[in-house]
Amino acid sequence: MKPARLMKVFVTRRIPPEGWAALAQAADCEVEQWDSDEPIPSKELERGVAGAHGLLCLLSDSVDKRLLDIAGANLKVISTLSVGVDHLALDEIKKRGIRVGYTPDVLTDATAELAVSLLLTTCRRLPEAIEEVKNGGWTSWKPLWMCGYGLTHSTVGILGLGRIGQAIARRLKPFGVQRFLYTGRQPKPQEAAELQAEFVSTSQLAAESDFIVVACSLTPATKGLCNKDFFQRMKKTAVFINISRGDVVNQEDLYQALASGQIAAAGLDVTTPEPLPTNHPLLTLKNCVILPHIGSATYKTRNTMSLLAANNLLAGLRGEPMPSELKL
Repeated sequence: MKPARLMKVFVTRRIPPEGWAALAQAADCEVEQWDSDEPIPSKELERGVAGAHGLLCLLSDSVDKRLLDIAGANLKVISTLSVGVDHLALDEIKKRGIRVGYTPDVLTDATAELAVSLLLTTCRRLPEAIEEVKNGGWTSWKPLWMCGYGLTHSTVGILGLGRIGQAIARRLKPFGVQRFLYTGRQPKPQEAAELQAEFVSTSQLAAESDFIVVACSLTPATKGLCNKDFFQRMKKTAVFINISRGDVVNQEDLYQALASGQIAAAGLDVTTPEPLPTNHPLLTLKNCVILPHIGSATYKTRNTMSLLAANNLLAGLRGEPMPSELKL
């Protein structure tokens, strides 16, 4: 009897060990991995994906029409190690009947924790304060030196009250936040009830919030949503946080708003591009805190994401229900 042909799987990066172990143990798959922590060069990606039945990729891998054409008719499943899918050409993928797995829910808590950490770090000017200790700027106790903004009795606006937006609000509530505002495609009365959050227009959220957290998906409607007009509506004392995707923000407009004192401060875990060039104007500002996209970066979360991505891929290849399938 002729042995069953192994399904070819290509993995675009080293992934955390739990997911890799699940793939390595799959007897019906021949798995090839780009064995590096750095992004795969496009030529290597094209070579690896050609003829593959399954692709496990990261949010930094652009899966466009050209790559799908190179992959060919064998490609049945794409599993991404992310909750965001803006790096995938979904229309083309749907046209070809390819199934897509992703990793929602499992990174919600870690990302919400990071968002709150970034907000507190930014509004209380912690990087500036640490630098003053190191460079000798700390001379004595001064009443207004290094003052920032507190959460007690404040209004927090959340762009996108999805799983992560709700988790952020739950964590901020015990700080004494007085009022939550949110905006999105439509009101979410059931989700908002617990937080007593009010659904408002984007312009009202910008004008009335003391702290704004961007937690929405990147879509054509949200691309460049936070622009000059948005920042001009904000309070001069307001703090702006983005943990969603860099392209939701017009970074030139954000730079002008921060440099001119139009808004008080900003904290970003996501930028355009990533990584942000070390000579980027935003990095010259004391009132801008930038992190290297570490929202989900806990050992437990990344391993859980890795295992879910592997299980999505294997289930899809075997024609079984995926643990987390994106419905196209």
